[in-house]
Amino acid sequence: MSDLFYYVLRRRRFYLSLALASFFLFAYDVLEMRVSDDTFHTALNKNVFDYPSHVSYYKEPQRRIRYVEIGDDNKPLIAFIHGAPSSSAFWRGMLTDSLLLQHAKLLAVDRPGYGYSGYGRPETSVQEQARLIARILERKRHLHQKIILHGSSYGGTVAARIAMDFPHLVDGLLLQSASLEPGAERTYDITYLTSHPAVEWMIPGSLKVANHEKLSHRRQLELMRPLWDRITAATIVLQGTADQLIYPSNAVYAFERLHNARSSELVMAEGSAHDLLWTRRGLLVASLMKLMGSDTLYNNLNTFNR
Repeated sequence: MSDLFYYVLRRRRFYLSLALASFFLFAYDVLEMRVSDDTFHTALNKNVFDYPSHVSYYKEPQRRIRYVEIGDDNKPLIAFIHGAPSSSAFWRGMLTDSLLLQHAKLLAVDRPGYGYSGYGRPETSVQEQARLIARILERKRHLHQKIILHGSSYGGTVAARIAMDFPHLVDGLLLQSASLEPGAERTYDITYLTSHPAVEWMIPGSLKVANHEKLSHRRQLELMRPLWDRITAATIVLQGTADQLIYPSNAVYAFERLHNARSSELVMAEGSAHDLLWTRRGLLVASLMKLMGSDTLYNNLNTFNR
């Protein structure tokens, strides 16, 4: 073969290596997605009510779970559960929302493997994730007449499993863009690439955990298929019609199985994608207010669905 061939081959390898190095530098800088206790305090304490925030840890021999809370113990509790890759920092805007703080105590958890809950160590069992978070909710139950769960994306999967396994802990359930129907979601090629042992050791822990979860989604959702009748909480299933990551059929799938929920509602956000926290925050807040029974303030979800 000619010298030109080897030259082109070396150049391609060089640019591929450069691209991979750039990706991993970006991943370490951005995709770690966790915020220290002190930084979290600084961000959350700037709220209109001057509520202090508190960071706590639920500990077991093999795992500890970090959670942050802010607000009045005498009000209903809203617990936020993030997707992947992410952490409790995903909810900073909601945790300082003045309307929510006026009407509820707010709590956000780092799911196992993310943030400061055993960062980088996957827990692919949704049942086990639900159990760990439920232990935190059990500690709070005596303080709050109502507990509302708001789960986003794969956090919605975990929130639904909590409502299945611990119905006595959940009075309201908001499933936002949640992965609920087996196989009805997009898996990108990079998930398979970065899950290979030759590559996985180089990527940030949050991405590694997200990959392990992603590749186990179908199996975990199949295990949940016969459990939907256990959900008794008032439930709102909320999904963007243009979501190309978690397909809109997930919302219909869940809604059709909420036979024993105290109430259920399907809300399809027309034209919205997977980024509802940024594009339809008013709709999310309205949904939470409705689950708390504050219909006098937000009694028409369609107002926020335009």
